[in-house]
Amino acid sequence: MKKNIGSQLALYPTPVTVIGAMNEDKPTWTLVAHIGIIGHDRVLVSLAAQHFINGVIKKGRKLSINIVDEGILPQADYAGAVSGAKSDKSALFEYELGEEGTPIIKKSPLVMECTVIDRYDTPGFESFICTISGTYVEERCLNEAGKVDYHELKPVLFEFPTYEYLKTGDVLGKCLSFKNGETV
Repeated sequence: MKKNIGSQLALYPTPVTVIGAMNEDKPTWTLVAHIGIIGHDRVLVSLAAQHFINGVIKKGRKLSINIVDEGILPQADYAGAVSGAKSDKSALFEYELGEEGTPIIKKSPLVMECTVIDRYDTPGFESFICTISGTYVEERCLNEAGKVDYHELKPVLFEFPTYEYLKTGDVLGKCLSFKNGETV
């Protein structure tokens, strides 16, 4: 029997990302796990309204979404622990500029360079709706067909209620391979 536990956000775990944006001539970074897909050509990045980076994103209308793996987790965690208004986080990651001028973390295995096309505000949050201008992937994380191989990429996941980072798990089956409730 299920118990109603009230109005709880229960769509976790989600991939851990570091959002980057150029603040004049230096990057600023923040840790974000409130991201989502809102179509085949749009993503959403939701940030608490008081974040320093929000003003930078609103001004430049561009951001990068840097997928976090275990190799950059300590720096990513720190990026979410301190405010860009109080601390210069520009040197936290070695980076390069993407074709659209967003900062791309060199050690992130996958980065999406995005353009903000809309913003949706809710109490305490600003959600940026973005198109993807380019996706940069380490070659080791691509399969023979040139598609992302998530067995190799292994993004870190975030589980909100417990504030824990998780590893991706085992494959349970291929999509659309379960017929009549059983594995084919």
